[in-house]
Amino acid sequence: MLLKSYTKEIFKSKCNSGAMGIHCHAHLENDISKALPYINATLGGFTYIKEPASVTFKMSGKLVTIHSKKIAVNALKDETEAEKIISWLQREINDAWSNRDEITPSFESAKKSELIQILKLLPKSNCKECDEPTCMVFAVRVTEGAKGETDCPYLEEENRIQLKEYLSGFNFE
Repeated sequence: MLLKSYTKEIFKSKCNSGAMGIHCHAHLENDISKALPYINATLGGFTYIKEPASVTFKMSGKLVTIHSKKIAVNALKDETEAEKIISWLQREINDAWSNRDEITPSFESAKKSELIQILKLLPKSNCKECDEPTCMVFAVRVTEGAKGETDCPYLEEENRIQLKEYLSGFNFE
């Protein structure tokens, strides 16, 4: 077992005092940096950084970053949800480490969509009917996985199909 224990730190956002959710840092008892490429391979990391080692992925609208001695999770409802996610991650980390002989480690980030490719397909009318102030902001939200090809009411059918095909090559979750 690589990760035996951790201590949790629960806090509210300092930069967004009106935020409803909480954040959690789990301070790990030991360094798990050797396991990060295996975790990246099994959990499908969105971003993998070699130095200092970390893997980030999205999970149910939350951003989760696993560092060598800390796990950070944002947008949590409460401490119970934080404990549930951190406990699950502890199991995933230990499973990945235990099964590392059968896992091909991944030292790469997931392929990301490009803002300009998305913006080229949009009508650029800034109509706001997608609940975003501009088509540029809409395109950013598409790169984040928060919006998709069906969220723009004025997207021409051919462009809608092209956008759907383009986005199918990316993992947003």
